[in-house]
Amino acid sequence: MFVLANFISALSLVLNIILTTLEWLIIIRALLSWINPDPNNTLVQIIYKITEPIIYPLRKILPFSLKFGLDISPMIALLIIIFLQQFLVSTLREWVINLRMR
Repeated sequence: MFVLANFISALSLVLNIILTTLEWLIIIRALLSWINPDPNNTLVQIIYKITEPIIYPLRKILPFSLKFGLDISPMIALLIIIFLQQFLVSTLREWVINLRMR
């Protein structure tokens, strides 16, 4: 059981790091949209390529009334990521605690 507990513990840690990184990349992307950087910049292209698969589907499902010039899809993406961190990562950590107590 300790092997499974260690695996799940490592999985929750990696998942938390990935979600935190995505969180920061979405925040950086939102800030970049305010300053309108050079689209040929390699760093800007990388940030857009990483965050676009998360933000684009949210833009497509937003009702028309919410598309009034202010893009709230990054904020919704951040809320989803925070939910996943609080729910999924915490659940995995609790599962590890339960496995180690057996």
